[in-house]
This record gives sequence, structure tokens and C-alpha cells, in this order.
Amino acid sequence: MLDLKQLTADVCRIATEAGYFLKEERKSFRRDRVEEKHAHDYVSYVDKESEKRVVSALSTLLPEAGFITEEGSATYQDEPYYWVIDPLDGTTNYIHDEAPYCVCIALRSRTELLLGVVYEVCRDECFYAWKGGKAYMNAKEIHVSDIKDAKDAFVFTELPYNYNQYKQTALHLIDKLYGKVGGIRMNGSAAAAICYVAMGRFDAWAEAFLGKWDYSAAALIAQEAGGKVTDFYGNDYFIEGHHIIVTNKYLHPLFQKLLAEVPPLDM
Repeated sequence: MLDLKQLTADVCRIATEAGYFLKEERKSFRRDRVEEKHAHDYVSYVDKESEKRVVSALSTLLPEAGFITEEGSATYQDEPYYWVIDPLDGTTNYIHDEAPYCVCIALRSRTELLLGVVYEVCRDECFYAWKGGKAYMNAKEIHVSDIKDAKDAFVFTELPYNYNQYKQTALHLIDKLYGKVGGIRMNGSAAAAICYVAMGRFDAWAEAFLGKWDYSAAALIAQEAGGKVTDFYGNDYFIEGHHIIVTNKYLHPLFQKLLAEVPPLDM
């Protein structure tokens, strides 16, 4: 039986150490070593080195677990548990010295999320949760907001790299939300945005064309903080999906309604 509370504490330390590495490297960061994976989707030598460090530390912590990582430095071979890692969520922000950016680590079984840690480097905020154990930020328990009226809601909507496929959806969301909610922001880090919903700093978020590493850790944190997480089409089993909504639960019907008004996105 895994001791999820102790594992989470150990993962917080590993994520924080990786975050300090990111912060130090940013002082002498070289733009000429940035690679473009896809149109406007970047990776740097810092992402790759951060991932290697995290994988090495987690391999010692739980040798029987496999890995799914954004930069592909480790593999999953049908182990009963596996780590889902984003060594630098918000790479474009990082490249431009813009907050926020995070280290994200989740542990899951074949069917469910077990723990999640997101270390937001710029604010020195470590968000974490384990299944059934509530959600925390820097040792303080956190909860989603109780905002029910859209006119008071502070929400995120992002613009993913798949602009040809997502443009209609993005324009529809902005058209329907702009002027109707308390404020709209984009922050460039899915993990940070979800954690901000988890702690009540924001009230809702939605983004599409995500990898598991983008949302897994933060999604569990939001759930344990009392939030609601589904795919765009209202399915509670979202952990194999790519299009995710996270809200304080009260605003979920609004986002599902708006997303139902546009054609479904390719998975």
C-alpha cells in the first residue's frame, strides 16, 4: 500500500528543487538554444535538463513506477503506477521571462490520479494534494471559491497552439464571456491556472489540446479543493482526455453550455 501523504511530501521537495534549478538557469538563459516542436510550441535545454533531474529523483523514490513525460526522457511500460511529468509548464512564458511557469508531477494508477504537485516558481507556491487528503498550498489548506453569479466571476480562457482547430471555440468563448463576467485572463500555464482555481484566486478555466502532463497534477489538486473537473463534454473521466474544464463547480454549467454551442473538437 502506497503512503500517499509521505510520497506527496517527497514529491514537493523534488518539484521545489527542480523549480530552483529553473530559476537559476533563467538568470543566464540562452534564447539561441530554444527549439520549436510545432508551430509556436517550444522546448529548451532547460526543459530537458529539468525533466532528467525529476525522473532521476522519482526513480529512486518509487522504483516500480513508470513515466509519461512531456520531453520523452523516460517511458511507461504498463507498470501499475506511473508518474506524469511536465518539467516546465509555461515554456513560452519562461523563454520571455514572464510569469507564471511551473514544475508539475502527478502519480496515477491505470485508472485514477493518486497525487499531484505543482510548484509555481515565480511566486514560490507549492500546490499539492493526494487522493482523499484535501488540497494545500505551502502547507495551508485551500478551497475553490463560492462565486455563483457569472458577473462576479474571474475566469481563464487560453489560446492553445492548434489555432486552426480552436479558433472558432476561442472566439465564441471570448464573445460570450467578455463583458458578462468579472474579468478574463490568459496566463500561459495550464497547471498554474488550474491551481489558481483550486485556491479561489480564479473561478473557472478551460483549455483544449492538452497533454496529460499539462493538467494531471493540478486537476487532482482542484478536485481535492472542492472543484469540478470534466472534459469539454461533461465527462467526469477526463484523465485520458485533451480538452478540460475546471471550475469552482458553480460555474461548470455555464462553460459546458458555451462549449456545446460550437462544433466538437477533434480528440
